[in-house]
Amino acid sequence: MSDNPVTLFSELGLAAPVLQAVEEAGYEAPSPIQAETIPPLLEGRDLLGQAQTGTGKTAAFALPLLSRIDLAQRRPQALVLTPTRELAIQVAEAIQAYARHLPGFHILPVYGGQGMGTQLRGLSRGVHLVVGTPGRVMDHLRRGTLVLDDLRTFVLDEADEMLRMGFIDDVEWILARAPQERQIALFSATMPKPIQQVARRHLHDPVEVKIASKTTTVETITQRYWQVSGVHKLDALTRILEVEPFDGMLIFVRTKTETVNLAEKLEARGFAAAALNGDMNQVQREQTVEKLKRGALDIVVGTDVVARGLDVERVSHVVNYDIPYDTEAYVHRIGRTGRAGRKGEAILFVAPRERRMLKTIERATRQPIAPMNLPSREAVTDKRVDRFKQLITETLESQELNFFEDLVDGYQEEHDVGLSEVAAALAYLVQRERPLEVKEQKAPVERESREAKRGGQKRPRFDREPDAGMQSYRIEVGREHGVQPKHVVGAIANEAGIDSRNIGRIQLYDTYSTVDLPEGLPIELQNHLKKVWVCGRRLNLTPTSEKGRKPKPRQGKTRP
Repeated sequence: MSDNPVTLFSELGLAAPVLQAVEEAGYEAPSPIQAETIPPLLEGRDLLGQAQTGTGKTAAFALPLLSRIDLAQRRPQALVLTPTRELAIQVAEAIQAYARHLPGFHILPVYGGQGMGTQLRGLSRGVHLVVGTPGRVMDHLRRGTLVLDDLRTFVLDEADEMLRMGFIDDVEWILARAPQERQIALFSATMPKPIQQVARRHLHDPVEVKIASKTTTVETITQRYWQVSGVHKLDALTRILEVEPFDGMLIFVRTKTETVNLAEKLEARGFAAAALNGDMNQVQREQTVEKLKRGALDIVVGTDVVARGLDVERVSHVVNYDIPYDTEAYVHRIGRTGRAGRKGEAILFVAPRERRMLKTIERATRQPIAPMNLPSREAVTDKRVDRFKQLITETLESQELNFFEDLVDGYQEEHDVGLSEVAAALAYLVQRERPLEVKEQKAPVERESREAKRGGQKRPRFDREPDAGMQSYRIEVGREHGVQPKHVVGAIANEAGIDSRNIGRIQLYDTYSTVDLPEGLPIELQNHLKKVWVCGRRLNLTPTSEKGRKPKPRQGKTRP
């Protein structure tokens, strides 16, 4: 560790276009891993970094990589290897954002599950930086479509996760095909012996950086998450807003465009909402914050820039509508509530493929995040009815209604109807645009189940709401094809975004295998996994039976 810690990004020696992008993103002070890592990487030194996911290490290697890129040379100068496709996409998106002021810069993520054609076209056009998973990078190297002759820097991200998923031999195979004279940066949360051996074999006199993790979230903040499934995110958010008692709220999304889109949709649903993002000038931003402070606005939809320096006492809730890319951003976001000893609420939306990031946040903050159920249709209806009754009471107390009483009396006499019928008709007219009663909507999975039955292929029904327990699936690859459990774990964890700890028992047979996965796996994810290749075979993943029953072996060899 440095005796004189860097306190500003401007002191790190980054290229001017890269520094401009960092400052526009709202970052001023580098995190510890960034302050310790960026200077030696800029010097071309090898580096061995030990830090938890979510400490800002993506920027720690991305910023020096971009500062050293030769834009005139359209061949891969840097390769970032990640254990999962989700992480590959996240890293590529983050690097692209930091490179916004580098004209002509091209980055390409390569991973299984995406059409090879897209990646081949990208590589043939020329790229400066490649981010990929081991299996797909190996495919391109074998084909000759990815050439590492001009590689300057090799980044191995989450090396211990590579080891746990059975990819470490693949990593060594790729490293052996990189030029001898190249810089290597290896990052790992832990340093088991196999990772230490890889470092000894391939890194030359590396700078070693170790960042201790610590709890950074506020204990006065109650944290909950909702597993995105079945119900559309906007509808889920609306339910929460209608039932959850809140004063002021910040909702975080990833892009400036989405701040405007979501704010407009919430306004259309009757909420006092506005966007706040980096495209607004300082005066506009200050006006929006001032409206939130005085109650003219209840909801502000913003990007991570909002999380820095914003302190509004009214903010009782923070909603992470889009999960952040790292835990540092998460901590900054939810830190806008629960300030000065006040109670705060933080709600996180988590898609199935993002559960790994949820676990990362919990580990880094050392605080569990409890699952939450969406408010039921009945609860939303009750709240709307309560507000409607309150509106009637306030109107009776504050308005002169003689004209309208005469109007109703006259209507009764003319049409010979009861007062309750007239009142019911008027109530219906008032709420017609925004009904008080929330009608039940069929989830897409139910429609798909019916369509499957009509097509003559009866399948078990799966609910989108995940429950405890596992479901058994059959995959069309077995011992005869050379498969091992680690291959199945690696493919499913990589392609489905399921943490390998949540992949259950794997039973190998001669011509097929079975694997237990969390119950409630979305249909689209099942369909995607059908197309995944393992040991030269498509998985063709299918549910074996109703929950808890063993699959019936098909024709052919079935020796366990």
